[in-house]
Amino acid sequence: MTVPLYHVLILAATLFSLGLACVVAWRANVIMMLIGIEIMLNAVMLTFVGGSAQWGIADGQLFALMLMALTSAEVSLALAMVVYLHRRKRSVNTDDFDSMNG
Repeated sequence: MTVPLYHVLILAATLFSLGLACVVAWRANVIMMLIGIEIMLNAVMLTFVGGSAQWGIADGQLFALMLMALTSAEVSLALAMVVYLHRRKRSVNTDDFDSMNG
């Protein structure tokens, strides 16, 4: 039994909307913004895999794998930045990082 493409697209649109809402609602918290961005990227990957399954080509799945590698690198760099900023200012509030100097 295969899942229809419009079900996949509805789920992906819902996930993307939730990720966008997370980014907009918690703009002050860096960690919550990163979680929202990851949810949006996962929704895009789901769209690629659903389209790939619909049309029977592996291009979407390959692109989703490349996107997974990109997001894992992004998560590791972002986490390193959050740890550095937390050690420097003792906060993950984005309003505390509004200047270029210490």
